[in-house]
Amino acid sequence: MARKFFVGGNFKMNPATLEQKRALLKTLNEATLDPETEVVIAPPSLYLIPALEGVRKEVKIAAQNCYFQTGGAFTGEIRLVNTPHTTSSQPIDMYIIYSVPHSCAMQASPSSSSVTPSAGASSTRPLSSSRARRAPPSTPACRRGAAEARPSTPSRPMNGSPYISLLLSPSLELTVGLCVLFRRIVVAYEPVWAIGTGKVATSAQAQETQAGIRADIAKAVSPAVAEETRIIYGGSVSAKNCKELSTQPDVDGFLVGGASLKPEFVDIVNAKKSA
Repeated sequence: MARKFFVGGNFKMNPATLEQKRALLKTLNEATLDPETEVVIAPPSLYLIPALEGVRKEVKIAAQNCYFQTGGAFTGEIRLVNTPHTTSSQPIDMYIIYSVPHSCAMQASPSSSSVTPSAGASSTRPLSSSRARRAPPSTPACRRGAAEARPSTPSRPMNGSPYISLLLSPSLELTVGLCVLFRRIVVAYEPVWAIGTGKVATSAQAQETQAGIRADIAKAVSPAVAEETRIIYGGSVSAKNCKELSTQPDVDGFLVGGASLKPEFVDIVNAKKSA
């Protein structure tokens, strides 16, 4: 089965005003978007419900972060369960950018490569099989690159550990739950040196690295699950470079930062169609 192309827009701590948020949604609502591409945007938590109510149904909404508990006295956290819409009695599915750990948080606190909660990165615990069953569909999991400066070859596993080890709890067994986990996430590879720098991996670098990630999944889970798992590229993706990147067999889409706040995000969504 062909993997559906996936484009996620991570707004990070943007936009600054509600009016700017409305302008971003207006651009998406009026654009012609490739129906064969799954589109998800992740505004700040303050704008989650307004964005959900204001964007066209083809565009899904993601939270930028989540907590590993389902509820309790955890100030400022977002739980990984469906909650009723504020104006409807029906529950809604929320996508989550699940960090393992997320590149931005690791840059802010680079001292640890372990997958444990830290300040500003509360979602960095491994998913368990029981939580995988509750996870929303197509949850992007961000995998940072290990190099601080652009390497001549793509960065392979950090400290010699397999990429995929950061996605798995040490106690996670090869069960139905594990297969469910990988069928419900999208893995995003983000080289640190390409995030917000204007530098971007070449299409060959992205392909080699993401083929390696797929091989890691095949070894850790199964070849069949690896073939189904979408692996997307993030790091200074723009309208200028997205078409070439989209032609690579193991680049199944993009996680877009700054460009998701601009009209060119529409061109990135349509990259596969025009490639």
